[in-house]
Amino acid sequence: MTATSHQDTVHTPGADSADTGRIVLGRNQYGKAEVRLVRITRDTDRHTIEDLNVTSQLHGDFEAAYTDGDNSQVVATDTQKNTVYAFAKEGVGSPEAFLLRLGAHFTTSFDWVTGGRWSAEQYRWDRINDHNHAFSRNTSETRTALLLVEGRHQHIVAGIQGLTVLKSTGSEFHGFPRDRYTTLPETTDRILATDVTARWRYTPGDTAGIDFDAAYDSVRGILLDTFAQTHSLALQQTMFQMGKKVLEAHPEIQEVRMSLPNKHHFLVDLAPFGLENPNEVFFAADRPYGLIEATVEREGAASESAVWADTPGFC
Repeated sequence: MTATSHQDTVHTPGADSADTGRIVLGRNQYGKAEVRLVRITRDTDRHTIEDLNVTSQLHGDFEAAYTDGDNSQVVATDTQKNTVYAFAKEGVGSPEAFLLRLGAHFTTSFDWVTGGRWSAEQYRWDRINDHNHAFSRNTSETRTALLLVEGRHQHIVAGIQGLTVLKSTGSEFHGFPRDRYTTLPETTDRILATDVTARWRYTPGDTAGIDFDAAYDSVRGILLDTFAQTHSLALQQTMFQMGKKVLEAHPEIQEVRMSLPNKHHFLVDLAPFGLENPNEVFFAADRPYGLIEATVEREGAASESAVWADTPGFC
């Protein structure tokens, strides 16, 4: 969780220099990071569990706190933490909707808070043998959400990370340039594996009609199905198709950004043991690995949103 700011530059009194210019306070934000929240809904015998990691960061007129130690407008990070827990008492719902509630609260409760950045990770729990109140943690993926509020403008980015996928065939890689340092053989049949990290930005505007849970399930399904169905000539090609299919199915989404490591599987040479190895035994290398990143967007889309400024790992 970064602390890069979105507050306008402000001047620090008594900090003039003929050589270097006036020393001023730059962009800033502050808040409570990684508030761990588990909410159990027990209104029936069949319980549900919501497990989130929430960060709240505020933008606004906080100059005096930095330059003079004046805390009269500092909404304490402890207050932000407790607000997260109190709001959870009324229910969480989708992480996007929960962040929108937090954003609306802070920007309407304090006149000097002009916006902020709220993010959440949501962790999956599966029922044990369809038990009413016993669960096992599903570590295969994490759902993410991010809200940036700038005045009246809201920017929402949803996502998924750590979704590990693999195809045992249906992937090729050949036709690449070779030089004196190239040792990789060309292949028409290889394992293709990656950990999918994807973020999709909703078109700014009215989000009241979006079912974020349904949209997440749909995008997740499209990403998985496209990875499976695309006969891949390169991970780049598969990535583009994954983003393209999402945008075709969801007009409310403006762009999709993905970061896909190429989880290499190298064929083990069994010839020294007098054995053949027709693409059956592999060495799974964890590093070094190829890292493929791209944005798939609608042609003529608006200029880059500020919501990406503090989202590392995406080009």
